[in-house]
Amino acid sequence: MKMSKSSIVILDDHAVVRQGLARVINNQETMTVSASFQDGQGLLHYLQTEKPDLVISDLSLKDINGLELIKTLHFKYPELHILVLSMHDETMYADRVLKAGARGYIMKEKVTKELIKAINTVLNNGIYTSEELSQKMLESSLRNKIVEDVSTDKLLTDRELEVLEYTGDGLTTEEIADKLMLGTKTIETYKTRIKEKLSLKNVNQLIKYAVEWRLKTRL
Repeated sequence: MKMSKSSIVILDDHAVVRQGLARVINNQETMTVSASFQDGQGLLHYLQTEKPDLVISDLSLKDINGLELIKTLHFKYPELHILVLSMHDETMYADRVLKAGARGYIMKEKVTKELIKAINTVLNNGIYTSEELSQKMLESSLRNKIVEDVSTDKLLTDRELEVLEYTGDGLTTEEIADKLMLGTKTIETYKTRIKEKLSLKNVNQLIKYAVEWRLKTRL
């Protein structure tokens, strides 16, 4: 008797990523890609009639905030397994993604090595993060070294955290606005909120804080 394959849906706004993931997944005997989408609305429409086993989703989408989409999927389809594949640093986003309802997180730079293992873990009702992140979380807990980072993570909203991350990477307001597809005034508003929440007096202090924070999260 032929065993049925797990049905997987891919959501990423880059066609080359969707094609690459599909190629790897379809080479497996136990799983198959049933559909792929470049935007969140396409996925939400698909899920009105179809019931895949797993959705692999990027965080940076053109039409909807990735974390908000995960929360929506988890609320509307609690049985649906969600695995996030993103370029964003896992030390900053994995915890938020898991709390939003996903069951796993992989950085795109590690996808070749970890994709199938992550999919199998999530399909078997496990939670997947990289070995490096799991080890880092354990070491940080034992040494109590990341109190400041945890405070920053808790104080800021998902979007504010993105703005802080990109600021720490050296991007200008205009470049951040372009990446997040928002207006420059909106980015300035986020920066003002970040300064207020972190008790920073001016832009120079914000940039200094962001750069130092990014260096810590990469350790």
